[in-house]
Amino acid sequence: MSNRGQNRGWQKFLRVAIPYWTASDQRRAVGWLLVLLLLSFVSSSFLIWETLQRGELLSALAARDTERFRQGVFLFVGIIALSVPALSLKTYLQDKLGLDWRHWLTNQFRQDYFTDQAFYQIASSAIDNPDQRIAEDIRNFTQQALTLLIIFSDSTIQLIGFLGILWFISKSLLVVLFVYAVIGTVITTFVFGHVLVSINFEQLKREANFRYSLVRIRENAESIAFYQGQSQEFDQVENRFLSAFHNFNRLIRWQFNLTVFQNAYQYITFILPFVVLAPRLFAGELEIGAVSQSQAAFERVGLALGLVITQFDQLSAFVAGIERLDQLQNAMTKIALPKASIEIREGTPLALQQVTLHLPQTSTVLIRELSFTIEPDSPLLIVGESGVGKSSLLRAIAGLWHTGSGIMIRPAAQQLLFLPQRPYMILGSLRQQLLYPHQLDKADEQLLQILQQVGLIKLIERSGSLEAVEDWSKVLSLGEQQRLAFARLLLAQPRYALLDEATSALDTAHEAHLYKLLQTSQIAYASVGHRQTLLAYHQQVLQLKRDQSWMLNPITESQLQF
Repeated sequence: MSNRGQNRGWQKFLRVAIPYWTASDQRRAVGWLLVLLLLSFVSSSFLIWETLQRGELLSALAARDTERFRQGVFLFVGIIALSVPALSLKTYLQDKLGLDWRHWLTNQFRQDYFTDQAFYQIASSAIDNPDQRIAEDIRNFTQQALTLLIIFSDSTIQLIGFLGILWFISKSLLVVLFVYAVIGTVITTFVFGHVLVSINFEQLKREANFRYSLVRIRENAESIAFYQGQSQEFDQVENRFLSAFHNFNRLIRWQFNLTVFQNAYQYITFILPFVVLAPRLFAGELEIGAVSQSQAAFERVGLALGLVITQFDQLSAFVAGIERLDQLQNAMTKIALPKASIEIREGTPLALQQVTLHLPQTSTVLIRELSFTIEPDSPLLIVGESGVGKSSLLRAIAGLWHTGSGIMIRPAAQQLLFLPQRPYMILGSLRQQLLYPHQLDKADEQLLQILQQVGLIKLIERSGSLEAVEDWSKVLSLGEQQRLAFARLLLAQPRYALLDEATSALDTAHEAHLYKLLQTSQIAYASVGHRQTLLAYHQQVLQLKRDQSWMLNPITESQLQF
């Protein structure tokens, strides 16, 4: 990997990692980190001390020195008594700190994800599986970052301590070690580096796609069953699984090659000290205990200097996760209005003045120089062939699409409520369904009255209470979901409502009843629809045409052509 690539990698890591530690409310976390590093120093010091004592015990045994051996055992037991709680506390604190970091970072990503409806923009972007990135990649990042930090801290402390041991026993062995570590690191970085990072990145993506294909089947089980589409869905899931399978197979092959190299690298460290020091031992210049200390020190220093070698598989997965989080973070922070944007002015009544609407991120014109006004006494019906931009116009009014030109006067977003053809059913109680998307304080009597008005009072009998929690998207038919959406509208009482074929699953009697409730509410509204029966509930009709032109007329039977 080039220096330029490494610099970019560090920049991405810092963009994701630094905010947690520099936030004004994170002094406790910094304190925990300092304690964790202190425990790393303590546990590594114990390891160095243990190595010295092990060599001392071996020399005592070789010399048959009973008193020296007894003192060595006593000190060794003391080392164990002190190191066990230090190591245990280090692991506990590392896990707690990782959990706190994940909690904070998840909250930050979650806030960015919902700010300015970034989730809506990301859904149509090249960023795949934001759900996995927030739920899993953040968890892996925080855990792996702390694990690698502690490994690096332990290795640094052990490097310093064991270098002292090697320097004291054999300088030539130290030179051999440095040359050996440099050769191993260069081979690992340049042979395995870029390949393993890219394969790990691709594996995360393909695993997420495989999981998402299964989630889609669960969410659309009834539609798939009606279509008898199980064979095609089976093939789709199999293709995504095989994509992940084949890539993982490739990952296994490269990890095997890396493991072969790692094992060879580590096993050679076991024998090199004996080869280098054997002549001095045979000449009587060294005790057997010193050789044991040298071998242990050589192994530990070799591991410390060859950290990239021994941890490369974990490092490559870690770098791939950083890349995915950085992509999502950039996508959320860079969301902004396009240069050619419709001018939004807050006010009433809702009106469009010479608005030309484009498809997002393109120059394709859907509607040209459109003007109209919606007031409580002049609801608007929007009609036209499929694909002329009816739903797109509602998206622009709701503030989801901005690409185009002209002026749009509209109330604050909280005073607009959009009713799609398939209402969104949240994960929650019946009460929460009725009050969504607001957190209104409504008495039970009022909620029950609204349910009665829209013909859903039997839900109370079916579910037991307003607090009942169900998978409402499955429990309710589409027609019942549309009636529940009208209940939300009547409870929220916004100034304006935008209805996109919001009664398409209802019979004409239920449709008439709901629109009459809407007319008595003083809510100004605009509807997209195809039914002739909708004419009775609107005062003006906007007909959109294929050539981007339009016609706006009062409701009169003779002027309408559907």
